[in-house]
Amino acid sequence: MAGQHLPVTRLEGVSREQFMQHLYPQRKPLVLEGIDLGPCTSKWTVDYLSQVGGKKEVKIHVAAVAQMDFIMLMTTCMLQKELYLLTSWSRGQLKRSIKNSLFQSHYHEQHIKDISSYGHQRALVERDEKYYLRSLGEDPRKDVADIRKQFPLLKEDIKFPEFFKEEQFFSSVFRISSPGLQLWTHYDVMDNLLIQVTGKKRVVLFSPRDAQYLYLKGTKSEVLNIDNPDLAKYPLFSKARRYECSLEAGDVLFIPALWFHNVISEEFGVGVNIFWKHLPSECYDKTDTYGNKDPTAASRAAQILDRALKTLAELPEEYRDFYARRMVLHIQDKAYSKNSE
Repeated sequence: MAGQHLPVTRLEGVSREQFMQHLYPQRKPLVLEGIDLGPCTSKWTVDYLSQVGGKKEVKIHVAAVAQMDFIMLMTTCMLQKELYLLTSWSRGQLKRSIKNSLFQSHYHEQHIKDISSYGHQRALVERDEKYYLRSLGEDPRKDVADIRKQFPLLKEDIKFPEFFKEEQFFSSVFRISSPGLQLWTHYDVMDNLLIQVTGKKRVVLFSPRDAQYLYLKGTKSEVLNIDNPDLAKYPLFSKARRYECSLEAGDVLFIPALWFHNVISEEFGVGVNIFWKHLPSECYDKTDTYGNKDPTAASRAAQILDRALKTLAELPEEYRDFYARRMVLHIQDKAYSKNSE
């Protein structure tokens, strides 16, 4: 288990003024209760979503285990089919549904072909597989996700909390996940609100100050099993302070930029993430449609550091070790914040 366990603060009936003036500047996660989200929390049943968005083509991730790895099969299907996959119907029920024309059978057959082409021999609807939808822009290379554009019939059902200026808005991401699915620990470079529309999630968060304990690979942690980590392989993980909360329908979790989060779907659930720009627009990579590319200044600094390390490699080991340690001390002295949490 990770070291220190701390609860995420929960507050009810927070106004825009309270959030912006008193809570937002603290830069800590916060669960907000009693926010007016519109009728989505009662309307967004599987049947309703199937009727409203059933013919929308979506991408889904298929995971063989609950703890999703960095590489997963992605396939395409209609939202209607996706919803019934995600509710963990038995294989027999799915076959009967397909036979009864609830789904278009050629889509099912195409999925099997798609999976086989990726080297997977199992069928898409195996009992133990987990499914995960993250909505994308029309052209993911150019367009950000926005539920109001990709699913226009749903936009009247949901109200976005007005905790940021409209010009700061970046994206709104529609998410649906199977029961038991666990999304790996990662950080985003923009602030976001995770709206739990239906179902229940457990969310574990780690402070940006604990990044050195999380064994990062890009924006993600290599420690997939955070509840029972392999401490022989990841010994420093035990030092990370763990913040935890449960989200039920109607709850909103504020996740500040750079805070690591790991999300476990305890039930079939529908959620919406709203991302906005905390920094001036020019700080962000203009090619970033997912909101997970480091700010341009950070990327430039990382490139400079890589060049510096390559230069150090020209020295013998004793000198390389000495000057690398001096570099670390210099960074700690000049760049690290002196404030502690």
